[in-house]
Amino acid sequence: MIKQVIGAFIAVISIAVTFGVPKKFLIHAGTVGAVGWFVNLILSFMGFPIVSSLFFATLAVALMSHSYARILKTPVTLFLITGILPLVPGVGMYQTVYYLITNDEKLSRYYFNQTMQIAGMIALAIFIVDTIFRIFQKK
Repeated sequence: MIKQVIGAFIAVISIAVTFGVPKKFLIHAGTVGAVGWFVNLILSFMGFPIVSSLFFATLAVALMSHSYARILKTPVTLFLITGILPLVPGVGMYQTVYYLITNDEKLSRYYFNQTMQIAGMIALAIFIVDTIFRIFQKK
C-alpha cells in the first residue's frame, strides 16, 4: 500500500511538471494526489464499492486542493487537476474498449457503466466541495 501511495505521489508530481505547475507547489500537488489515492485504498480495503471509495477519495482531493489554494493564494486547478490523476478511470475505459473489440458485450457494458459511474462521482464530489467553499466564501 505504501508503494502505491508513493507511486501516486511521484505520478502526480510528474504530471504537474508536465502541466507547468511552479516548482514551489510540486510537493503540495503530489501530496494531494497521494492522499486521494490513500483514501481510495483504505476504503477499498474496508470493503467499500469502487464507485463509493473513489467518491470519498475525490472529496479528499477537492478539499485539500481548495485548502491549499486558499492558504498558498494560488488557483485551485494547480492542485485539483493534477491531484485527481490517480483517480481517473482510465483502466475502465480500456476494459470497455477491449471487451467491445473481443465481442463480449456483457463485460463491455459492465465496465462502461462502472466507468461512467466513477466519472460522475468524481464530478459530483468536485462540485460539492466547490459549492461548499463558495458558500463560505460569500459569508
